[in-house]
Amino acid sequence: MRFKLELSTASYFADFVVYPLAIVGSGFLLCMAPRGERPHIVIAVLSGLIGWSLLEYALHRFILHGLEPFRRWHAEHHNRPRALIGTPTAVSATAIIVLILVPAVLISDLWLGTGLTLGVTAGYLGYACTHHAVHHWHTESAWLKHRQRLHALHHHSRAACQFGVITSVWDYVFGSRYRLHVDLARPTVRPG
Repeated sequence: MRFKLELSTASYFADFVVYPLAIVGSGFLLCMAPRGERPHIVIAVLSGLIGWSLLEYALHRFILHGLEPFRRWHAEHHNRPRALIGTPTAVSATAIIVLILVPAVLISDLWLGTGLTLGVTAGYLGYACTHHAVHHWHTESAWLKHRQRLHALHHHSRAACQFGVITSVWDYVFGSRYRLHVDLARPTVRPG
């Protein structure tokens, strides 16, 4: 039996229900934090958001495009970009809890661990929404049109480029942004 990441409609859209509920629940929990902790919690949430953007880039570039069997599974998304292919919510939620929340709470405390996890979770939800919109929406939004163009380059360029879905910051930092290098004899596309 071959493992596939094509999800049922309900499974695919579960992220868009589960993660907003998790964000709201975390927000309510953090409202009970001692007043003196709130500035630290804000920093933890912002750190989680920034951390998510780097994690998104690294996962996409080095795991989904580098390691089997993830590479093979992700290639199916590149072959059929409008198919409902993704990570099951149970897998992503478990990863966030086990790899982010539990270590963060053990290293710091409940408030900062929850704040960091809230930032990561909000980043993941932003990624999920953006990635879905990039593949399935017709839009007038200049920002989303730009993200659609860059993601299309990622899917169709021969160069390994544009791994960021929400932002291209890490593509600039790590030299994987799309750049057209024109050689009059032979135009090519290279990351850089």
